[in-house]
Amino acid sequence: QVQLVESGGGLVQPGGSLRLSCAGSGSIFSVAAADWYRQAPEKQRAFVAHITSTGSTNYADSVKGRFTVSRNNAKNTVYLQMSSLKPEDTAVYYCNAAGKWPWGTAFDYWGQGTQVTVSS
Repeated sequence: QVQLVESGGGLVQPGGSLRLSCAGSGSIFSVAAADWYRQAPEKQRAFVAHITSTGSTNYADSVKGRFTVSRNNAKNTVYLQMSSLKPEDTAVYYCNAAGKWPWGTAFDYWGQGTQVTVSS
């Protein structure tokens, strides 16, 4: 059973930084693209950032220039570095891994989420 475990969330003041990690079991990130999503209270889950298996990235407009997604395939971990945080960044952040195993079976896994709260 593949698992994704997010960590690194917490309470931070506006303008501060946090780095989220998403650790995958097995070698999932050697074959998967990864996404970060977030869900604020009473709002739908929204896309934040994407990174392909080869490291290409794209971001939601709301986080461009402030957030950076990266990956370390050797550690089977994807990161989301968040800077210049704003109160509107407050949400539960989720990691997603999607792709195909070498034998062709598609997969799509989610982590349990980590809370980020930006408040003074």
